[in-house]
Amino acid sequence: MKLDELTVRQIKGVSAQKEQELHAFGVHTIADLLDYFPFRYEDYRIRNIGETKDGEKATFEGKIMGNPLLQRYGKAKTRLTCKIAIENVLITAVWFNRHFLQEQLIPGRDIVITGKWEQHRLQMTVSDSEFPDKGKARSGTLQSVYSVGGSITQPWMRKMINQALLQYGEMIEEMLPVELMDKHGLMPRKEAVMHIHNPEDIAMGQAARRRLVFEELFLFQLKLQAYRTINRKRQDGVAHVVDGESIRVFVRTLPFELTDSQKKVVNEILIDMRNPSCMNRLLQGDVGSGKTVVAAIALFAAVKAGHQGALMVPTEILAEQHYRSLQKLLGGVGLQVGLLTGSLTDKKRRDVLAGLQMGLIDVIVGTQAIIQEGVNFRSLGLVVTDEQHRFGVNQRSVLRRKGMNPDVLTMTATPIPRTLAITAFGDLDVSTLRERPQGRKPIQTNWVKHNMLDRVLGFIRREVEAGRQCYFICPLIEESDKLDVQNAIDLHIQIQQAFPDLRIGLLHGRLTTAEKDEVMRAFSENEVHVLVATTVVEVGVDVPNATLMIIMDAERFGLSQLHQLRGRVGRGAHQSYCVLIADPKSENGRERMKIMTETDDGFEVSRRDLELRGPGDFFGTKQSGVPDFKLADMAADFGVLEDARDDAAELTARPDFWSAAAYARMRDVLRREQLFQGELLD
Repeated sequence: MKLDELTVRQIKGVSAQKEQELHAFGVHTIADLLDYFPFRYEDYRIRNIGETKDGEKATFEGKIMGNPLLQRYGKAKTRLTCKIAIENVLITAVWFNRHFLQEQLIPGRDIVITGKWEQHRLQMTVSDSEFPDKGKARSGTLQSVYSVGGSITQPWMRKMINQALLQYGEMIEEMLPVELMDKHGLMPRKEAVMHIHNPEDIAMGQAARRRLVFEELFLFQLKLQAYRTINRKRQDGVAHVVDGESIRVFVRTLPFELTDSQKKVVNEILIDMRNPSCMNRLLQGDVGSGKTVVAAIALFAAVKAGHQGALMVPTEILAEQHYRSLQKLLGGVGLQVGLLTGSLTDKKRRDVLAGLQMGLIDVIVGTQAIIQEGVNFRSLGLVVTDEQHRFGVNQRSVLRRKGMNPDVLTMTATPIPRTLAITAFGDLDVSTLRERPQGRKPIQTNWVKHNMLDRVLGFIRREVEAGRQCYFICPLIEESDKLDVQNAIDLHIQIQQAFPDLRIGLLHGRLTTAEKDEVMRAFSENEVHVLVATTVVEVGVDVPNATLMIIMDAERFGLSQLHQLRGRVGRGAHQSYCVLIADPKSENGRERMKIMTETDDGFEVSRRDLELRGPGDFFGTKQSGVPDFKLADMAADFGVLEDARDDAAELTARPDFWSAAAYARMRDVLRREQLFQGELLD
């Protein structure tokens, strides 16, 4: 039997009750327990006083030089002190609530103490102590620290893992081929598991971790690269046959010159579309970088090749925005663009469905209404999803099944750090728009405290008098007992009182679709000077005349969300500004405000956001596709991640990988992931 087939009950010392408690930690098998890695080490190695800094945790070995003094205070609280000689230096050792040690602190007896060292007072607050004449349990070692709870304690977990290593350590199987271990200088898996739980020193623990991190990232990338290899071999997608000249003619009809970045990305997409394999490409770009135009060119190519295109977006406001944009771009060259949302009348919906089925509508823009039953295409050749992380995998795959394996272009205005793109979207080819369209000016961002609100209101007055408009964003719709934040309804009243002569709009998620559309129409047509809103405006709303974005209680927002909100301005020729009103209490909050004022590069913002929040929370919610690694940290281990990705891509492209005995273990991993069932990866 293999380790992943043996239950933890077979370890000496694991009772039925303890087995159930281990299940709560996700530990069911011997393999699970051996892969339950420590998250840090307690250093109990003996140190010299001269090498120890003030405030550090340290372990000293010395001799008891005087009788202990016990003091009692409060309810059953004690303070025990004793003089100890360490390297000819007399220090004071202090134990809190350890009165039972008094009888053991005998003058002349050797002792090992661990705790916080206070250099200026020559004093240590002791957390652990032991006596060499009783044998040393911890001192001189690195002790692994695990995530534990309930009746599962650190000592018990260490003991059980060591017992598992003793009983089953010889059964640990190698996962990586010898060529990769030699290439990267990695120790064998058996050694790595042994050493990560019981390192001889820090260097050995780091080497063990490096080996296991590489394995973890490599096996994950192996799945993604194997999917890509298999999918690329399939020739059952849509091969869009369209000549380059018709594309060039269409591009010349656009009201602006494409940036070099847009030209490069368009070429990448068109090459994919001409191939009979399914395109699976991620188009990422900062707010206002011109993704919609790139999507329009791809949709034009699909229609010219005799097929239809679909653009699915998460909200009706965004659907309306894209519908108007694509009508301007594609309608002028004879393409029929349709809109399908949940708020259409029954008659309009029937007309749209008939137009799609008969091929009278070339491009459909819509919300999840597109994937509902009864929506059928004559020939769907290209699916574009915008802000794709807001759709689940099932929703995207349903849309894909509306056609015969159509090409898929996924767009996001959340610039994704390369670290996250390689990991979460390793199965996709990634195209990136880095340039701003010509004429776009950087947005000036300032951070102010709440007591400067009067100055901010004066700034609003100046911008409005110059003919501009302003967004005023706050986190909540109405009063909350839990969060002391400004809410949209109260703020709307406050701004109306401050500017009785101006028209102040209100937009939040509890308005009906018709009400939202009316508010946005009025703001877009400059009938509203200041729009008070929640984050409903985060994506999609394009008002070139709006030059001022004010965000109340900005510390309540994540970095990427702040950047998305900031991107609602700066869309016209005028200088735009973003003002963050915040009094952050935490260091993290202050750091976010500082980052926002230092850069308006979305890729830099997202990189810093990933460092601050971690990959799981990067999109605001746990993102399916971003795994919770046991050891790997995508930001810290980015170099290893790139190596793992390159090695996995090279290996899966080789014919012998799919047959040679040396790679059998890795093929077993892919089979367990049901890779060979013939399903396209969404």
